[in-house]
Amino acid sequence: MDLLNTLVDKGLRRETPTREEALAVLATSDDDVLDVVAAAGRVRRHWFGRRVKLNYLVNLKSGLCPEDCSYCSQRLGSDTGILKYTWLKPEQASRAAAAGLAGGAKRVCLVASGRGPTDRDVERVAGTIAAIKEQHQDVEVCACLGLLSDGQAERLREAGADAYNHNLNTSEATYGDITTTHTYADRVDTVRRAHAAGLSACSGLIAGMGESDEDLVDVVFALRALDPDSVPVNFLIPVEGTPLAAEWNLSPRRCLRILAMVRFVCPDVEVRIAGGREVHLRTLQPLALHLANSIFLGDYLTTEGQSGRADLEMIADAGFEVEGADEVTLPAHRSAAGGGCGADAGGAACGADAGGGACGADAGGGRDAARTDAVLADDVPTDSARTDAARTDLVAVRRRGAGTDLAPNA
Repeated sequence: MDLLNTLVDKGLRRETPTREEALAVLATSDDDVLDVVAAAGRVRRHWFGRRVKLNYLVNLKSGLCPEDCSYCSQRLGSDTGILKYTWLKPEQASRAAAAGLAGGAKRVCLVASGRGPTDRDVERVAGTIAAIKEQHQDVEVCACLGLLSDGQAERLREAGADAYNHNLNTSEATYGDITTTHTYADRVDTVRRAHAAGLSACSGLIAGMGESDEDLVDVVFALRALDPDSVPVNFLIPVEGTPLAAEWNLSPRRCLRILAMVRFVCPDVEVRIAGGREVHLRTLQPLALHLANSIFLGDYLTTEGQSGRADLEMIADAGFEVEGADEVTLPAHRSAAGGGCGADAGGAACGADAGGGACGADAGGGRDAARTDAVLADDVPTDSARTDAARTDLVAVRRRGAGTDLAPNA
């Protein structure tokens, strides 16, 4: 396909695709999926080889959130049956992190529910970072605490945080459909604060919330413009008790197309498969490793993931290798510049300072049951419908690890 040849050439040059080209990737047929994966895989291997970076989530404070994000099991007034607990002590968080690091993770993501941290909360997290780095000096620590206020990003950087996550989640045009208690601009502002403080920006999206192809392309292009070092791609986990619990719009092939589009738009950025890969990619997870160079190990914030052992076996069986603690994730031109994916041929930055959403967010949801029925109608072409059967059997609330007395799944 001429389209794929063009996108590979642009990816190897770090050149921005056109919107039309990005949309065309999402519109490819199931017959072309393997060709799309192979093409995007060439770009992934050029910048990242066959390395897979492992990340591990520690949910420092679960539930009890005042925000109304429709996809989130921790949202205001939710009745999802998730674990609810207040701040873990530094030593508890350090023990939780150690399980992931023992499994091969090189980055620990410290996440706390809520609109944003108080200054006292930032000090709590600073103490947790110190406790983790005292035991594991080389570990990367990413904080994900919500919207940041003046000076908080700088304080986290001083405490030893390496990165800050805040996802854009969806396009600016549709952001108000999923959240009303804060704005898209609030999220962008937080990523910019993190970036300005010298933290590595981590910002991504959630796919499967009923958005259009145009919305997906909009948010990924916004991320490219903001220049994050890592882009987590979450696939909505429809958790019972959330407003999006009936939203099952994703098939494994659709997820592969989305990951390929992200790789083509941000070719030399760490693309991470985050929440929902087990639910929506299922047996095609190994193919996704040809597109993304980073995954979360084990469980997510409030839902269970694939076992850590299964993750490691999948990586090895697919012919990839776990990235070592002594290896630099980003290509030399990005790491030498202290992050940022550099300028393309047109002088445009490749990533994004974007904010919002948890670091490995549990994605959950269903915007409107009637909409799902509509896309299942006989008169809608399969490629347009892209709806898969609901797999509620794959959605399980986390009952182990951080905040419990049970061993974590790492």
